[in-house]
Amino acid sequence: MTSTSPTLTRRAALGGLGAALAMPALRPAFGQGTPIKVGVLHSLSGTMAISETALRDTVLMMVDWVNAKGGVMGRKVEAVVVDPASNWPLFAEKARELLQVHKVDVTFGCWTSVSRKSVLPVFEELNGMLFYPVQYEGEEESKNIFYTGAAPNQQAIPAVEYLMSKDGGEAKRIALLGTDYVYPRTTNRILRGFLKSKGIGDGDIMEEYTPFGHSDWQGIVARVKRFAGEGKKTAIVSTINGDANVPFYRELGNQGIKAEDIPCVAFSVGEEELAGIDTKPLVGHLAAWNYFMSVPGTPNTEFKQLWQSYIKNPKRVTNDPMEATYTGFRMWTQAVERAKSTKVDDVRAAMIGQKLMAPCGYEEEMLPNHHLSKPVLIGEVQEDGQFNIVWKTPNAVKAENWSPFIPENANRRR
Repeated sequence: MTSTSPTLTRRAALGGLGAALAMPALRPAFGQGTPIKVGVLHSLSGTMAISETALRDTVLMMVDWVNAKGGVMGRKVEAVVVDPASNWPLFAEKARELLQVHKVDVTFGCWTSVSRKSVLPVFEELNGMLFYPVQYEGEEESKNIFYTGAAPNQQAIPAVEYLMSKDGGEAKRIALLGTDYVYPRTTNRILRGFLKSKGIGDGDIMEEYTPFGHSDWQGIVARVKRFAGEGKKTAIVSTINGDANVPFYRELGNQGIKAEDIPCVAFSVGEEELAGIDTKPLVGHLAAWNYFMSVPGTPNTEFKQLWQSYIKNPKRVTNDPMEATYTGFRMWTQAVERAKSTKVDDVRAAMIGQKLMAPCGYEEEMLPNHHLSKPVLIGEVQEDGQFNIVWKTPNAVKAENWSPFIPENANRRR
């Protein structure tokens, strides 16, 4: 089903922010020309809706925001929303619909790597532009995609380094638990190479995969407890995606796995996912991202105010993929204005070098490899579902989309 955003209905609620987000009190007068169309390609049903619905809403928020400022190049921006329903082949069909039927100028979408890989050939064939806002396994570079989430060296590797450090508990054994698709398997292949370089052998690595939507975690969590009971300090690295996280964390609590005994660091669980579960048994467990809602500073305050005003709920949380969507949208508007064009080839060239003081509190820059420089943050779960930041990089880290821990990348790395 296709719909367009009611772009100007919430302007009054969006007022009062800083100059960067200030909005006129009167309806802006749009210039001549057809509206600029923004495709929204996120699952609104199925196993990934728990994570992706908020990203749909973030894009709609940004469409309202830019229209209240007078649009882009004086032209109104319209959102075209489709629901690929957590169905990976359907993602490709919906991408083709956005590009060929609706003729969108840009698309913001996908969460899982399998959905991104499903649509990639469509965007390349039809020369579309996709902004992908979620951390992923790397091993990819496309002229038609801008990757605004983390590469492995901006999330997975620093997180495991932290677990092995004194501050992180000096783990000597790692349990790799993931959903059975390309992102967890490739990320864990990279992590195995990294762990091997640090002297940790295969006997000290446990690796388990489950299907999307998996709900029976009793046996796997019990095996983790036995693995941790063999004499070495153990930690869990979770690449579990979607609604399977709810029963997984519930089972950690049921079996009494506390952070001080077996810390779990998650790569796909943020504030939005924690909002649906009892976090008291999870206090002290970790997540590695490039943004947390608890980041101090004006850019994040403005982002949170914008979101909570748009959604009309002061209790709704923000999270990392939402921030990456926001940052990508802001950079796209800057690139269109610089190029004075919405044509993909023109905007692509103008995107490289775009900078933004992002809500994460760091200035991020779009690199020639179509990835952002980003900070790395590690946070502990608090009782209120927020994260206390316990470690962060001093500067934004340049993305390495071709990992040095995969041997065949030797000739690909720049």
